Amino acid sequence: MDTATTLKIPQLHLDPRTKLFMVFVVSSIVLMTATTPLAWILRTMITIVPLILLISEGRTVSALSFGLLYTGALLLMWLFLSAESTGVLMALLTGYCGIVVQFLPAMITAWYMIRTTQIGEFLSAMQKMHIPDGLSISLAVIMRFFPTIKEEYGAIRDAMKMRGIMFGAGHASKMIEYRLIPLLFSCVSIGDELSAAAITRGLGANVKRTSATELKLTTIDLLLMALFALLAVAFILTKFL
Repeated sequence: MDTATTLKIPQLHLDPRTKLFMVFVVSSIVLMTATTPLAWILRTMITIVPLILLISEGRTVSALSFGLLYTGALLLMWLFLSAESTGVLMALLTGYCGIVVQFLPAMITAWYMIRTTQIGEFLSAMQKMHIPDGLSISLAVIMRFFPTIKEEYGAIRDAMKMRGIMFGAGHASKMIEYRLIPLLFSCVSIGDELSAAAITRGLGANVKRTSATELKLTTIDLLLMALFALLAVAFILTKFL
C-alpha cells in the first residue's frame, strides 16, 4: 500500500474511458522516436500527467518510484551515452536506458488505469463504447490477473524468507525452483479462477448487463482528453517540422 505524504493533490476520479484514451495516446506515442528537444519535452509532459494522477490517488510511493526510474534513465542517456559510445557495458547501458525511456510512460499510464479502476466501472465503460463482451471480459480478467499475481508473489517471497531461501543466504541457486515454479503454477490456477468467476457472475450471458455504477464524463475528463489529444498532435507534427 502506498502511503500519502504531505504533498496534497485533490483526488481525481476519472472515467474509465478517459483512462483508456490516455493509455491509447501514450502507447501510440512511445512507438515513435523523439528526435528534437520539443519532442522530448512533449514526451516528458505526457509522462508527468499520469504521475500526478497517481499522487492524487494516494499512490505517492509508486509515482516517485516511476519518476525516479524515468529521470535516472534520461540523465544517464543524455550525460553519458552518445553515438560514439563503445564497449559491452555501454551497450547494455544504452539498451537499458532506451527501453526505460521508450516504454515506461505507457507502463505508468497502464498501471494507473489498472490500480485505480474497479472492474464494474471498466465493464460499464466498455459496454457504453459498444465493445464486444468477449473482448471486454478478457481485458477485465487481465486487469485483475496482474495485481493478483503480484500479491501471490509477495506471499511466496515471504514464505521463502521464513525458510532462509533468499539472495545472499547461500541458496541463490534455489530461487528458480522455490519461487518461480510455484509462481508459474499459481498463474495457471489464478487464470482459471478469474475466468470461472467471470462466468459465475454472468458476464458472458447473452443479455444486456446492468451496472450499479453510473458513468458520466466530467469537465476534468474532457479537459484531460483534450490535453492528451493536443500533445499527441503536437508530437506527430514534430516529426514533419
